[in-house]
Amino acid sequence: MNIVLLGGRVLEKQGQRMKVSLKWLEDYVDVNLLPQELARKLTMAGLETGDIQVIGAGWEHIFIGEVTEISKHPNADRLQLVTVNVGQEQCTVVCGAPNIAICHRVPFARVGARLYDGHTGKYGELKPAKIRGVHSAGMVCSEMELGISDNHEGIMILSEDAPVGLPLAHFMGDTILDMGVTPNRPDCLNMIGVAREIAALTGSSVHLPEAHYAELDVSTAELISIEILDPDLCPRYCGGIIKDVKIGPSPQWMQERLLSAGMRPINNIVDITNFVMLEYGQPLHAFDYEGISGHKIVVRRAREGEMLVTLDGEARQLSHSMLVIADEYSPIALAGVMGGVESEVTERTSTVLLESANFNNANIRRTSFGLGLVSEASSRFDKGLSTDLPLPAIRRAIALMVELAGGKATSGIVDVYPGSSATREPIILSMMRVSQVLGIDFGIPRIKEVLELLGFVCEAAGKDALSVAVPYWRTDVKLADDLVEEVARIIGYDEIPTTMLSGELPRHEPTPLTSLRERLQDIMVGCGMQEVINYSLTSRDVLHKTKYNGRFGEPIGIANPLSREQEFLRLSLRGGLLTTFAVNERRRSNGLALFEIGKVYIPRGSELPDEKELLAGVLGGAKDGSSWSMNKGHFDFFDAKGILETMFVHLGMTAGFAVTEDPLLIPGKAASVLVDGSAIGTVGELHPDIAASFDIACERVCLFELEVEKLLPAIEQSRAFKSIPRFPSIDRDVALLVDLSVSAQSIEDIIRSFPQVSDATVFDVYQGKQVPQGKKSLAFSLHYQSMERTLTDREVDRIQEDILLKLEREVGAVLRH
Repeated sequence: MNIVLLGGRVLEKQGQRMKVSLKWLEDYVDVNLLPQELARKLTMAGLETGDIQVIGAGWEHIFIGEVTEISKHPNADRLQLVTVNVGQEQCTVVCGAPNIAICHRVPFARVGARLYDGHTGKYGELKPAKIRGVHSAGMVCSEMELGISDNHEGIMILSEDAPVGLPLAHFMGDTILDMGVTPNRPDCLNMIGVAREIAALTGSSVHLPEAHYAELDVSTAELISIEILDPDLCPRYCGGIIKDVKIGPSPQWMQERLLSAGMRPINNIVDITNFVMLEYGQPLHAFDYEGISGHKIVVRRAREGEMLVTLDGEARQLSHSMLVIADEYSPIALAGVMGGVESEVTERTSTVLLESANFNNANIRRTSFGLGLVSEASSRFDKGLSTDLPLPAIRRAIALMVELAGGKATSGIVDVYPGSSATREPIILSMMRVSQVLGIDFGIPRIKEVLELLGFVCEAAGKDALSVAVPYWRTDVKLADDLVEEVARIIGYDEIPTTMLSGELPRHEPTPLTSLRERLQDIMVGCGMQEVINYSLTSRDVLHKTKYNGRFGEPIGIANPLSREQEFLRLSLRGGLLTTFAVNERRRSNGLALFEIGKVYIPRGSELPDEKELLAGVLGGAKDGSSWSMNKGHFDFFDAKGILETMFVHLGMTAGFAVTEDPLLIPGKAASVLVDGSAIGTVGELHPDIAASFDIACERVCLFELEVEKLLPAIEQSRAFKSIPRFPSIDRDVALLVDLSVSAQSIEDIIRSFPQVSDATVFDVYQGKQVPQGKKSLAFSLHYQSMERTLTDREVDRIQEDILLKLEREVGAVLRH
């Protein structure tokens, strides 16, 4: 089946990618497996691990060098001659970077090294070069040339402890796992969380980082007050103050870890907040303390229309549904999403207010999508973090700011916790339930071992059960079956034996509507149409364009629409199809034939809506004339009608068409589709005004729409067996003159009312000089056949005379000679 998704966007991410550095991971857990085996184990445990990137795999001929001398280039004002000690020898290279200085440790590439060329976007081999008359014996490298990041503004400066002469791959090499984390596992969007998983899979232990630091005699509560006005959106807010910080670059090891996770180092304070977020999974934010008016933090809903300039430089208009971090007068940050420029940490900052809070995940998701602003913080908060996480994370960040930024922490942390609640009750896990779900009894000792490796606390609860206390970071574990899943994925699904089902398989219950839907999809595709899948939500503007006019009352609105284009449940498939047609028409040179099968939602007052399954199609533009069997030209009414007739033939049904009126179709070019005398849909040519309202450029667009469920009874009735005729048929052609107002369908119905006529088909319609004014000529091919005997020519003549008499009497038709 040819299914095409056109004109839509993804509403919800299915998961989030995380780059996991094995070098960083070893700070928390001993990794004794090869990267490929570790990736396999993590994938089987539910953390899908894809690409494995080895940093430094192509760093042959690249070493750590020390700059010993810098002099001017004799023939160029902007170039310098840099002498680099590479251990056993001194090499002189030509360099134009402004940030290089004597005693700097830098990456030095010898001739033959493969480096990234930012101009070509490709890797190339470094060759001997003479620059402005001076021979360059190699090259000192930027991060971009090494393939680490896009930074090429200067040479990469290594830490002072980098061993001179050591291959760079031995000092900075790393292996990065590209890991997919499902939305229910926010505890794995950080290094410690992944370390816990690896510890459970390998039987090792996790080493948590230290968070000890000295404190001043000044109390944090004396310097900042924190008030939460909307505890339903912010159950906890922790604040700490670090004085006398010195803003500068973070140490090399921290920059390397941030780069390995795909984040750009900024300065030591901001880097520490990002580092701890990646380490613990708790987003943090650092404010310039002096930029907070009144030295007061108020967590509240934004006032309608309130403005905030976020760190990306955009001025954003806020709504009352959004949560902000404000000072005495105005917002200074968008809670859980991004900070504001007014309180941004800059080079002039000396005192930092550090925020570590917990926010309502649904509100963060709505705010993030509503503003089109997705950050590393919001992508973690919107999955639901533990309210116990802010405190250990802020202690770790303060300790790092004291150590790496020369800061002095004030005494204590202001911890406002209106969302504090009782401890989570333990979960009782019975061995019988484990056996029921997994089909195997692993025994209490092994199950207890697995759960304790994951951080759960287990105690005996009777003879065959455990009382399991869930660790604070596992917000996804709420039921006994969640614990069973933990046991299965850590022990390994491959250890669960394959057994036959003990009971009888349930009988297959046929679903006629589903089967009919699949048949219709195949038929439509067989007719050369492409299927599209549009959203079930629409806008008031589209409803207006499709002439809704309140026929069923007020359409059903969405309580929290993501955009104006998705405010209401659709009442027909027409609006989505025509919008999709218009979007794709501009991208194609030939015509389009699209169809959709989907539900619409008709309001029924206070009751649930009436959900109807519809089939709709739209055709327009030039036909694809590449096939010898297809007529060239443009799609018209008869193409749309022919597709429906083909569908009815394949379904074994007989359908008719009758003139009708439709607000979207041209009068006189619209027909009802009739089955057993009842209308089940409409087919016709789109009115030019409607086409223009959808920005459709095609001169002629045809549309059809049918109720699928109304086809079912007719299909059931059409399944009667008919034997193949034993007797030959006689074919006759007849041309009739009728008034222009007489439809071919009415004539065909009269002809088919004679039992000896097995088929009647129009093959010609003519208006011209040989036909009187106000008349038209309709030519039919008639198929005479009896199931009981062979008809004679005389009998057929007599039947045809009766047909002509009846046609003349009922519609005024006469034989054209």
